[in-house]
Order: sequence, then structure tokens, then C-alpha cells
Amino acid sequence: MTAKRGRPRNVETQKAILTASYELLLESGFGAITVEKIAERAGVSKATIYKWWPNKAAVVMDGFMSAAADRLPLPDTGTVHQDILVHAGNLVRFMESSEGNIIKELIGEGQFDPGLAEAYRTRYFGPRRLEARQLLERGTKRGELKETVDIELAIDLIYGPIFYRLLVLGENPSNAYVEQLVDYCFTGMRNFGD
Repeated sequence: MTAKRGRPRNVETQKAILTASYELLLESGFGAITVEKIAERAGVSKATIYKWWPNKAAVVMDGFMSAAADRLPLPDTGTVHQDILVHAGNLVRFMESSEGNIIKELIGEGQFDPGLAEAYRTRYFGPRRLEARQLLERGTKRGELKETVDIELAIDLIYGPIFYRLLVLGENPSNAYVEQLVDYCFTGMRNFGD
């Protein structure tokens, strides 16, 4: 979270602010939320919110992430192929949920709001990308993938088509699609350098 220096946050006040921002996001969408509405719902002043968050986008993304964080656990099935398959499948199911629809809305709003775009990139997509990196690096350490695999490119190859289907085509990728996509990518990664 983007805390400023000063007194530590009161946990109950912080939770009330995050809950209020998440509820307003579900009810009204990002565009209709204001810091004033969050403060009113949480029973705090705007100054309290601005002490802890630099802008509306930051507090809304933190509220969203605190509510949705447990929906995307990091798998450890014993094989990198299965870990990525589970991770990608969980991501698709999440993006099809009400929380995922919020992310889609935020991506759209972010095209006109650079602060929001930065917030969802750093608070949502950055951590998801780091998770995928950790899974692939774990597979490399276990010898399941060659050390010459370009992990950043592999992440793009696996997750890029999923977001293309979701955000550009407006389609929900099926489990069979995700499985075939991951299989194709792993075939390429395993053969890389041969």
C-alpha cells in the first residue's frame, strides 16, 4: 500500500476506508467514486484518506485488492506446467467474476486516467506477473525448464492471449482453451535452444 510517513494507520479506520471504497466500486463503478464518498461511507475525513493514499485510484485499488487477494492463491502442484495451468485457469475464472469485471472496467477507465492505470499496473498486474515469474523460475530451478528460457517472454506468451480474448474480443476463454494455450507454450519452452 502507498502509505505516507507519519503516524501508523489505525487498523479499524484503514479497514473501514478499504471496505467503503470496495463497496462503492461494486455499487457505482470507478467513475462515480469520489474521495468524499469514500470518506462519508467510512466515517472519516478526506484528510485521513489523503494521509494514507495519494489519490482516489490508489485507495480504490487497495480496497479492491484487500477484498480480492485470496481469490488467486499461488499454486504449488509439484510441476511447473501444472502450476501455470492452475494459475492461468484461476486468473480466467477470476476475470469472469464480479471482481474481474471491475478490473476490466478499471482498465477501460485507465485509458483516460494515468493515475488509475499506474495503480492497477502496480497493485494488480505487477503482482500477478511476479507470481507467474516465481512459478516459472521454480520450474527452471527444478530442471523442468531450460535456464535459457526467456521468462518475461514466456509470461507474455501465456497470459497475453488470455487478456486479448477477455479484453479485446470480449470472450471468456474456456478451460480447454487455457489448457491448449499452456500446452503449446510449454512445448515451445521445452524445445527452446534445441
